[in-house]
Amino acid sequence: MITEELVEKCAQLAFEKKAQRVVSLDLRGISVVADYFLICTGSNSQQVKAICDHIEEKLKEENETSCLRIEGYEQGRWILMDYGSVIVHIFQEEERLYYNLERLWGDAPTTLYSVEGTK
Repeated sequence: MITEELVEKCAQLAFEKKAQRVVSLDLRGISVVADYFLICTGSNSQQVKAICDHIEEKLKEENETSCLRIEGYEQGRWILMDYGSVIVHIFQEEERLYYNLERLWGDAPTTLYSVEGTK
C-alpha cells in the first residue's frame, strides 16, 4: 500500500469508529519523522482506544500492514500509532488542543477529511 493510500485508509477507518476532526498533515520535505501525520479526536478514552484497535485490526487483516509501535494506549488520552511513513495521532479533545500539532507543523499542507468521503 502506498503512503497516500495508507493515510486515506486510516482516515476512513477512524470515521468508522466515529472519530471527529480528521486531518492529515503532509510532512514530505518538511520532516524526516514521517511523510504524513493523521490526526483525529475521540470523545473519551474508550473511543480513542476503539479507534486505535479498529485501525490496527483492519489494516492488518485487509492489507497485511502492521503497526511498528503504539504508544499511550493504556491511558487512552493520546495514542500514537507508527506505521513508518504515516503516524496516526488519536487524541481526546483536551490533549489535541494542548499539543496543537496542526499549529506546531503549520507549514505542512493540511487535508480535512469528511465522513462522506476523504477530502
